[in-house]
Amino acid sequence: MESLFYIDGLAKVVIFLIVFIGLIVALFAKQYLKGDYRYGCFFFTLPLIIVSVIITVSANNIFLFLTSWFLSNTILVAMMIHKSHWKSALASGKLAAKNFLIGFFCLSLGLVLLSHQTGQTSIQSILAFEYEDQAKLTFALLLILIAAMTQSAIYPFSSWLTSSLNSPTPVSALMHAGLVNGGGILLARFAPLYLNSPKILTLIFVIGIATALIGTFWKLIQSNVKSMLACSTIGQMGFMIAECGLGLFPAAVAHLFWHGCFKSYLFLTSGSAAQEKKFNLEYPPKLTSFASALICGIFGILVFSIIANKTLFSLDSNLVLIVAVFIAATHFALNLLREKPLNNLVIAIILTSTFGALYGTSIHIIESQLSLKHLYHPQALNFFHIAVICIFISLWLSRLFLQNPKKERFRLMAMHYIKMIYVKALNASQPTSNTITANRNQYKS
Repeated sequence: MESLFYIDGLAKVVIFLIVFIGLIVALFAKQYLKGDYRYGCFFFTLPLIIVSVIITVSANNIFLFLTSWFLSNTILVAMMIHKSHWKSALASGKLAAKNFLIGFFCLSLGLVLLSHQTGQTSIQSILAFEYEDQAKLTFALLLILIAAMTQSAIYPFSSWLTSSLNSPTPVSALMHAGLVNGGGILLARFAPLYLNSPKILTLIFVIGIATALIGTFWKLIQSNVKSMLACSTIGQMGFMIAECGLGLFPAAVAHLFWHGCFKSYLFLTSGSAAQEKKFNLEYPPKLTSFASALICGIFGILVFSIIANKTLFSLDSNLVLIVAVFIAATHFALNLLREKPLNNLVIAIILTSTFGALYGTSIHIIESQLSLKHLYHPQALNFFHIAVICIFISLWLSRLFLQNPKKERFRLMAMHYIKMIYVKALNASQPTSNTITANRNQYKS
């Protein structure tokens, strides 16, 4: 008889993350929610949702997996609503519940189809089975993909997350750091099946990159902190899903881990955002600053590729990840080199190399030490991978060097389209109308 639980490297990473974030959130909420009449209820549901997530990631039986998946989302909706007499919060919870029900239906149908094909209820047996009917397998994997998209707010299932701003800050921290990562965890759990379906992986990659670009753009045009963080999460979930589509599941697991820690920190400190000291990087950058940043970026990817054991000029999907790391490292260095680039070059190289080392180490640990190397299977480069590399580089360079078109005709034309895109994107990124608290009289404590 198959065991009900299977605790592998993936389960260990997620269990550590959710317990760690849960403890931090509990310590924060102890003071933050003091005086709230639902104070006790929050501390009753918090351990329940942590336990349900732990069961979900370690379950080996599909019915136990589905039950814990449903329970964790149900508890999350209850925590999001917090106070049912607050109409906007109730509407946010209902929207999230509808989204989760769509995902749960697709996940249930997909797993039942796989179980029917294999005659097994054990997830590990389902993953090890040799499938003959590829059409049914593909349909089941697409259903599981939809479930992952709904859970991780992948476009077009992103409105529930942008409409969740009524949630108490501790709930938002837990949600964005843990539960939203469920889509990537789901795809990683069934990675052995997806790795044998290159066309589905390409579809996942395209969907992920589209969401990453949309979420990142939405983030840039928000006027309040929580909206910005919600759109940022959508963008980051898109990148995580895209890494799954590249066949780089360990990188996706590392991404969800670091994103979970960082995003919980951002939510818990969002109240002090107005006090932050900010600076504006001059655009376009000086030639010496940009050249120095490129040197730092090269050091960053060299250290990353050595530690993560990646071929620097690989002709597979690793190239997309390497280019993304290079752009991130170079842009990071550019912020350090905006003034006196030659004087600060050595420090920038050290910091950028450290950035590459930390990210490379996290991927190496997840692949090797947590025995997830079987989830690493880079795909052959295709048109979509090359197109995305070109888009990344073009958008980045445009952001740096095409700030002020000199010719009046092109400037007016650019401004027209920029305004049109801005308005449409701003409208699309807004919460649904019934989840907005228009004035404080609509809120009753």
